[in-house]
Parts: sequence; structure tokens; C-alpha cells
Amino acid sequence: MKRFSFYLWSICFLIVLLPANAADKNDARSWKAGVARVTITPKEPMWLAGYVFRDHPAEGTLQDLWAKALALEDAGGKRCVLVTLDLCMIPKEMSDWIRGQLKLKYKLDKAQVILNCSHTHSGPVLTNSLSNAYDINDAEKQKIKSYTENLSRQIVALVGAAINSLQPADVFSGNGFARFQVNRRNNNENYLLLQSELEGPNDYAVPVLKIVNKADSLIAIAFGYACHNTVLRGYQWSGDYAGFAQWELEKMYPGATALFFQGAGADQNPLPRRTIPLAKQFGKELAYAVENVLSREMPKQSPHLSFSYSEVRLPLNEPPSKKELELMTQDTTEAYKARSAANLLKQLNSGTPAIKSYPYPIQVWKIGDQPLVALGGEVVIHYAIEIKKLFGANTFVLGYSNDVMAYIPSAEILRESNDKESGYAFYDPTNHDAIAYEGGLFTQLVYGLPSTWASNIETVILNEAQRVARLAGVKLAEYK
Repeated sequence: MKRFSFYLWSICFLIVLLPANAADKNDARSWKAGVARVTITPKEPMWLAGYVFRDHPAEGTLQDLWAKALALEDAGGKRCVLVTLDLCMIPKEMSDWIRGQLKLKYKLDKAQVILNCSHTHSGPVLTNSLSNAYDINDAEKQKIKSYTENLSRQIVALVGAAINSLQPADVFSGNGFARFQVNRRNNNENYLLLQSELEGPNDYAVPVLKIVNKADSLIAIAFGYACHNTVLRGYQWSGDYAGFAQWELEKMYPGATALFFQGAGADQNPLPRRTIPLAKQFGKELAYAVENVLSREMPKQSPHLSFSYSEVRLPLNEPPSKKELELMTQDTTEAYKARSAANLLKQLNSGTPAIKSYPYPIQVWKIGDQPLVALGGEVVIHYAIEIKKLFGANTFVLGYSNDVMAYIPSAEILRESNDKESGYAFYDPTNHDAIAYEGGLFTQLVYGLPSTWASNIETVILNEAQRVARLAGVKLAEYK
């Protein structure tokens, strides 16, 4: 009888436990998410990145600059981390060091980490980034070196903080739209108000990830837009329109962290521009576009994560001859042109040959059913359009990710550049009429590359993107 009572008690105990165990199991099948942030505003005056005309360090702060991290873990324990940075660009050496440390400390492969720059032109210069653009003395270079090294350590610690804050969560995705981007190649900024219609390819999408914890509190909003952060061109630190958009969203949703990622906006400018009120206006427009997505029903993503990463060699054309470089060093129109040519000539005269290709990063994530493609460099809008044709209109496309080594022009832009009377035509920021800019020689030299891209890079990139996507489980779109 005692044995029977024991069995009966055991069965009842198991019955009582089953719902709880089922609940635990369901909870274990959810996402986990963690978010962290750190201020990266320089503590001393330093050179600002993005514009070659600047001739002295920063004069103050309009907005603090931020590095933010969103960590996701799926039901199987696979992790990925998106790091967004209020920086103009990130150089390969810095990116490789950071991702190497993340591999050592947190077992995160390159495929699992995206380092995305907002491309604000009101952030600090970094070591080996757009190195020929600025006429900076040794004292300023030492400041830049110290800042770059400290920032690299901050980013590694930031990712650790995001991982340590992982908690059960739900992930939602969606797309909105905003229309302040203007294709700068096809629309002259000086005559914008006289135009009755705008020309050129665009992508007005505003991709949004919403992260909500199990208490139904919004903890993170990751959102993007494909447009240069160049409303401002002064001497104050600022995240530009993207900084104001993040600030507006964090006011709207107290307790949430807003992370901005830059899209394929290399040939898209915010127009009109050049005033702080306009930067605030565009920031509000973008924030309201995000709010519109958040306020409607968004697809809930299942807790399954896959990812893949590749570095494909992009071929370069033959560099200018030494005689051509010597002529370029005598260019008196823009100091950085002569400086860029002189540095390449010095390299060649030292016996170091010019590189013939460059390792270009391509990365694909699949968050539930949401595809995300991250590309390196200053990617023109054409790539976003083509990638969405391949993988679907709702695909998130990021540029300025993991390594910003140069502009990434389309085949058409390269053809237009080669068809110009001079392959050295350069973009005039007050005119927007030099069509050879994104594919021209001087844009490559100022980045430290020896020559223009070969004409087939678009094919190489899109073919590799398809291969990497297959490895990540992202299928080609089916159109009816």
C-alpha cells in the first residue's frame, strides 16, 4: 500500500510539473537579445573625417557620438552581434583586430559580427582610414593613433556587455520609407529647388528590427537608411541626421536603445542640406518613418539564425605610370590629389609593387525569415536594388560594413568614368556634376588604393553574394 501511494504521489508530481516544464521549454525556444552602448566622443580636439577641405581639429560637440551593440541568440544557442558606430568609416586593420579579439574572447567568427559605420562626416579620423585625404602633422597623428586603439578596445568590451545582458526576447522585422535621399549623380544640388522632378536610381526603404523582452518592453530598435550623413560640414562632433534620428526614437521609446545602420547610400545625399535645423528635420523624418513601422503589425521572426561570410578578391586595373604620377604630384588645384599621387609614387620607387586586387567583405545573415546582406566599402544604391531583385524586396542591405576601403561603383558608373575625357575627374561637393567621381582614379588614390577597379567588379560581387547567401540558407526570390 505504501509503495502504491508512493507511485501515485510520483505520478501526480509529474503531472503538476509537466505544464511548467513545457513552459520552460517554450521559453528556451525563444530568442535572447542583449544591447549595450558607449559614448565614443573624443575627449580632446581631433581632426574630423570625411571632408578634405577642413584645416583644423574639432571645436566642440553638437551631439555625442555612440557605439552600440545588439546581440542576438537563437533557440539553438547561435549568436550574432550588430555593432553600429557613429564614424565616417572603419579601416581593415582596425576591423580585423576587433573581430580577432571577439573570436578569442567570445568565440564569434567574422560571419557572426557586423561592424557598421553611419558614415557621419562629423566624426573623428581613424588611423589608416582615408589616409591621403588630410594634411595632418605628427602630433595630430599620435592623437588619432591613441584614439583608434582605445576605441578598438571599447568596441570589444561593448560586445561583451551586450552578450552579458542577453535575455529572452521576441524579434520582429519590417520596412518603412523616407524620401529625403537624392541621387547626387543625377541631380545638381545648386539647382535642386528649380527641378520639378528628381532623377536617378533610389532606394527609400527604412529597414527596422524591433526587439521586445518578455515583459513586453521595447529594448532595442535597429534601423537603417541609404543616404550619406552629410547634412553638416562644420567643426563639431555629431552623428548628423542619423544621430538626431536615434535621439528622437529614444525620446519616443524611453528605455529602448536605437541603433542606426548605413545602407548602400554612397551616391545618395540628404538634400537640401548644410544647416543644423535640416539635420534635425531629416532625423525626425527618419524617426517617424521608423515609428510608423513599429506602430503597425510586424512579422515575428522564429528563433533561428544562420550566417555566412566571405572575402572575395576584387581586381584592380593597372596603376598610373610613374611619369603620370609625377605629373599628378604637380596638381595645384587640390592638395590631397598631389599628396595621394606622391605617396603612391614613393611606394613604387621603394620597390613595393602596387596591389592587383583587394579582399572585399560580403556577409549574409538570416534572422528567422529576414535576410540581411552586409557589404564593405562605400556601396552605391545600384547594389541594393540588384540584391533586392535577387533575394526579395524586404531584404535589408547594409553598406559601410566591416571595412571601408573605397567606393564600390556599379558597372555603369565605371563605364561612365572611363568614358570621361579624363579618368581623373573628381567630384565637386558644391556642384555634384563630375560624373566620374565614384568610379574615378582620385577617389581610389585618396583611399590609398593604387588604381581604379576593374570593370567586372559588379559581377564578382553579386555572384559572390549569391554564393554566400546560399550558405546562409537565403534563397533567391520567386516573382510571379
